[in-house]
Amino acid sequence: MIKTLAVVGATGAVGQIVLEEIQKQGVQYEALKLLASSRSAGKTVQVAGQDITVELMEPAAFEGVDVVIASTPDEVAAECVPWAVERGAVVVDESAFYRMDPRVPLVIPEVNPQAIAKHQGIIASPNCSTTQMVVALHPLRQAAGLKRVVVSTYQAVSGAGLAAQQELLNNTQSRLSGQTGSAAIFQHDIALNLIPQIGSHKHAGFTSEEMKMVLETHKIFEDDSIAVNATCVRVPVLIGHSESIYCETAEPLELEQIFELFRSAEGVTLIDDLPNKSYPMPRDCADQPDVFVGRVRKDLNHPCGISFWCVSDNLRKGAATNAVQICKLLSAR
Repeated sequence: MIKTLAVVGATGAVGQIVLEEIQKQGVQYEALKLLASSRSAGKTVQVAGQDITVELMEPAAFEGVDVVIASTPDEVAAECVPWAVERGAVVVDESAFYRMDPRVPLVIPEVNPQAIAKHQGIIASPNCSTTQMVVALHPLRQAAGLKRVVVSTYQAVSGAGLAAQQELLNNTQSRLSGQTGSAAIFQHDIALNLIPQIGSHKHAGFTSEEMKMVLETHKIFEDDSIAVNATCVRVPVLIGHSESIYCETAEPLELEQIFELFRSAEGVTLIDDLPNKSYPMPRDCADQPDVFVGRVRKDLNHPCGISFWCVSDNLRKGAATNAVQICKLLSAR
């Protein structure tokens, strides 16, 4: 059991889901602290029927805290995570700031729970698009190795925050009434549109989001030899990232083997019945903790090629659910 658990960013969209997931997953703690910026400090949040006052996130607030789940932007994590670690807490950080630090394990509990043992006070939770892809690829890699991945993402606006969701709704209403919407959060108006850019230019024409998928996959699998090629696209969907994934395993797998691997994989739900129009879709998968897989096919021209469709709630498994699963592993240890 954790003596004192703190949630940083408790009043944000992901922070609220973290609190819900703590109760759902049955994380055991003696005391719970909610921390946030001065804008939210003093508010009251109800958790498991108890009213808890949100405290100001400052160095002294981490005194006596054992485990922290932090849901903050990168720049906030860079400042506040060391405050907690210096006072003896273990931090499960959802930002991108520490993910590629060689001293910080990057953990998906269904894939590499053993990496938690390497922590030096900080455990990072991966990017949402990486998380669902790696969970889906893991059983295939375990069974037959993994040589190559080509992924195209269809990412919901919720990945950019609550304001992005509101921008989609407002701009869609404007478009439907014959007016032009403005672009404040995204590079272009997202309403009834697709934007093939998530993040900034990073390397050789790839965006920062695309490179996260490459580098984080290598780190989680501890294998830089896997060829990962990603194209990340923002779509006018409120919640739930979708991915079209093509991979090549080291050894061939029969189609029924592939289906069975997905059926039995931890954290994966298989929905695949094309004749009856049954496959994962983001609206159906919202508010669910699993990674959903469907449209599974073998490459017609390559014995080791596999194509499938993958959907997950980016605010759940892509963020809050994964972080709380890590916290639960820490509690068990």
